[in-house]
Amino acid sequence: MSETTRALPRAGHGGPADPLLEALRGGVDVHDLGRPLFIGMPQSPNHPAYWHTLPRRHGDRVRADGASAANDMLVMGTHVGTHIDALAHVSQDGRLHGGADAAQAGVGGRYLEHGVHTIEPMVRRGVLLDVPAALGLDSCEPGYEITPADLDRAVERQGTPPGAGDVVLIRSGWGRLFDAPDPATYVGADSGVPGVGEDGARWLASRDVHAAGADTIAFECLPPGQGHSLLPAHRVLLVESGIYIIETLDLEGLAAAGVHEFTFVLSPLPLVGATGSPVRPLALVGRTGEGADG
Repeated sequence: MSETTRALPRAGHGGPADPLLEALRGGVDVHDLGRPLFIGMPQSPNHPAYWHTLPRRHGDRVRADGASAANDMLVMGTHVGTHIDALAHVSQDGRLHGGADAAQAGVGGRYLEHGVHTIEPMVRRGVLLDVPAALGLDSCEPGYEITPADLDRAVERQGTPPGAGDVVLIRSGWGRLFDAPDPATYVGADSGVPGVGEDGARWLASRDVHAAGADTIAFECLPPGQGHSLLPAHRVLLVESGIYIIETLDLEGLAAAGVHEFTFVLSPLPLVGATGSPVRPLALVGRTGEGADG
């Protein structure tokens, strides 16, 4: 999903122009990378499902002047839909990133160290690595492990090498199955799901990226029939490297537009002590050339 902003009017004062506002005045294409949240959506079986209800509907209570207001209640895990994993989400051998004692960190029912509230809002260079396009495919096969060689091939094809502090989004093509009639198709427990493995995660870590994301639920490769039983890329990124993981992204529109480099914007909910947060990431691309102000 994408949309285009209208060009902003120019300021009337004679002060120095803000570079960011100047870019917005030229027009910006906005690609929405978040998935819609709905009851019955495909999700990891390891997390509480999304549920939405209306405790009060219009007409249940009507004010003296005829006005009525509706309200909502949500129940969901923080790793459902498009979401970000905080560093507190995964431990290895009883330790969190940096060596903190994982059991002690959870005393009191909140992870104050490495909880999602510690993730600062992101406005960073984003890079889309379109792996199927680099391999001449529409989508990677179920259970396919995306190798460092595949990532190198995508970088070479696109001319977009990731750098320190960037956010790297890896398209496998699996995201096209999100709207399949049977949600189990996208979950892929039986079929397997494509994604990076431990070697691919180390490729990302060696480039000192800030965060990494993918168009699948688990981010990493899931062999057929194994589900979420082993997640070595999570260990490498979250525990060993302090790199955040973003899952269940919608990367199809971005890929179809041929956009591989952009301004990436993401802000988690400041859920104190939580291990993750729903997010709605955006990829912003400035327009250039004739018609940019139209």
